[in-house]
Order: sequence, then C-alpha cells, then structure tokens
Amino acid sequence: MRESTVARSYAETLFELADRHEGSAGGRARAAAGPARADDRETVADGRTGAAAGPARADGQTAAEAFGEAVAAAALLCEDEKVREFLATPRIPAAAKKRALEHALGPSSPPLFLAFLKVVVDKGRQRLIPRIAEEYRLLLDQRMGRRYVEVTVARPLDEAAVDELARRMSKATGSTVVPSVKVVPGILGGIVIRDGDTVYDGSLRRRLGTMRRRLMGAKLPVGAQPPTNPPTTTNHRNE
Repeated sequence: MRESTVARSYAETLFELADRHEGSAGGRARAAAGPARADDRETVADGRTGAAAGPARADGQTAAEAFGEAVAAAALLCEDEKVREFLATPRIPAAAKKRALEHALGPSSPPLFLAFLKVVVDKGRQRLIPRIAEEYRLLLDQRMGRRYVEVTVARPLDEAAVDELARRMSKATGSTVVPSVKVVPGILGGIVIRDGDTVYDGSLRRRLGTMRRRLMGAKLPVGAQPPTNPPTTTNHRNE
C-alpha cells in the first residue's frame, strides 16, 4: 500500500477520534474502533488504553482544531534530524520512543491524541507522522471551509492590503481564503493567484503580452498598408 494512502487513512482515523472527543459527554471519551476501510487502518485507541480525551477547551477551539495543532507539533518535532534518527532506529525499543514523544508533546496535547501517536509507533509508522499531519490539515481545511492560495504581486503588500485581499477572495469563493503572498517584480504589476492547480493570471506582464500578440496579428486597413518601395527623398541645392 502506498505511503500516501496509509497516511491518509491514519489522518482520517485521527479525525474520527477528534469528532468522538467533541461529542463525548463530560469531555471524556474512549475510542473503540477497528479498521474502517484500508487493511492498514489499525485500531488507534481501544478500550484497553483507557485514554481520557481531556477537558473541553474554554477558548472555543474545536477538538478537530486541537488535534490538528497536536499533530502539527509532532510533525514539526520530526523535522529535527536527530529526532528522525531516534524514531527510525530499530534497536531503540518502541516503549522508549513513546515515552520520548509523550515527554515532548504531552503537556500541550490531548491525551487521546497521545494514545493515537503511541499506536502509530507500535505499528512502526512513525516516519509517516509528517505526512499524517499534512493529510489531517487537508481534512481540517475542508471541514472549516478554508482555502490556501498563493498570491504573486509585483510589490510588497502591507498587512491591511493582505487582509482586504483575503476578504475579497473569501467573498468571491464562499470560503475562508488564506493567502500566501509572494513578491515577484517581473510580473510588472497586477496579481497572479494560484489555487491548487488553477492559475488566474491578472499580471501586467500577461496583459502586455496579450496586447502585443494582438497588435502583431492585426491586419491593417488597405489604405494604411505601408508602401512596398518607400519613396526616396532628393535634396536639390541651388547652384
């Protein structure tokens, strides 16, 4: 099975755990689910873990968002080369790896997420943590109606201009647009928006190029055709 498929499966399982946490009474939950679709979608927390979901957050953040922050923190931790080597070394027991992750992430992570992470390690899938985080973010963005777009401009934009741009794009798309602004002076002016595989090119360079092609391909009126042999001018001097 492709790693991208496995990572997606784990991310979906984590998302389901977050939803169970959100709907659990008293802010506590026990997850008891086996594989839903893919063969490699192992049970990540069952009745034997006894993992508490943790207290409900008072800041209005959903469980899905809290779990998203936790898995993003785990992915960030895995960017460190020494951490990657530690997690990937077969001679280091899984128990030591789980203790290290819990020590690094435990204070700010939901206990149910830590239970999920421990099962990931037990199954030898810890190298997929960054990809699981990426897949989870895509699921969360879909749930929250967020769209990340790349915006290219010729000159830097101040914060107010970026906010206004995000507001207009959000209104036009019906989604919460999060723009990532890149400055490329070569586009001369205007704006280029990349939304996934779709590019909206409103740059001045493109418009000038279009105008040039139109001018080059335009047919001049008959009376405006330039003469084949332009007349020569003779200067007559009075002797």
